Amino acid sequence: MKKALNELGQLLTNVHPVILTSLVLSIVGMNLLANKSINTGVEWLALDCGILLSWLTFLSMDVLTHCYGPRAATTMSLIALAFNLLMAFIFFVASRIPGVWGESFVDGSEVIINQALNNTIGGTWFIILGSSIAFAVSAVVNNFLNWGIGQQLQKKTGFGTFAVRSYVSTFVAQFTDNLVFALLVSRTFFGWTLVQCLTCALTGAVLELLFEVFFSPVGYRIAMSLTHGRLGEASLAAQKDA
Repeated sequence: MKKALNELGQLLTNVHPVILTSLVLSIVGMNLLANKSINTGVEWLALDCGILLSWLTFLSMDVLTHCYGPRAATTMSLIALAFNLLMAFIFFVASRIPGVWGESFVDGSEVIINQALNNTIGGTWFIILGSSIAFAVSAVVNNFLNWGIGQQLQKKTGFGTFAVRSYVSTFVAQFTDNLVFALLVSRTFFGWTLVQCLTCALTGAVLELLFEVFFSPVGYRIAMSLTHGRLGEASLAAQKDA
């Protein structure tokens, strides 16, 4: 236990705060934005505004995996998930505190709007639970798949290698995240068919991958600056997992 805590402390000391902050904020923001659905005009395509930030979550994990290895990246992902659950609890408490939201001041509708805002910010237990399980599973898939591809391409360097690792792992992990959530929540509580779950998981993963493709050059630059700058080769080798 003491050894594990020491390793965790060393990891937290070495991980760049910007990457950890991006991971935590993107997960918290993603779950808040997921409360708003997107009107796609297509009946079988269900999307929410969480896709605006989900790419940042997986790009952050890709950078972490590249610099520190899959086990460390997964550890940081679970820490970020813990922060998200803490924020969800705080939001829930805030939703139960007597008071009025500023946006509820509409003549004749104050009570209804205020209750709706409380329900939105407070969250629903099965959605929070489902999203947490889905993210934990997809984080493991993303980090270890990214690392595994990197092991096969270890003789090759440059943006192309980073892109292949990121694009493949992100697509598979995003599909996994969407599918696990759809099966646990949408199918169980909203009566989705298996076809709807699969279709929405696939289309959501494609759209989220497009964000990753667009922003991956930024992630590559960050990974390279961490690898060759602040960390140094010796520190990096000490953090990477076999």
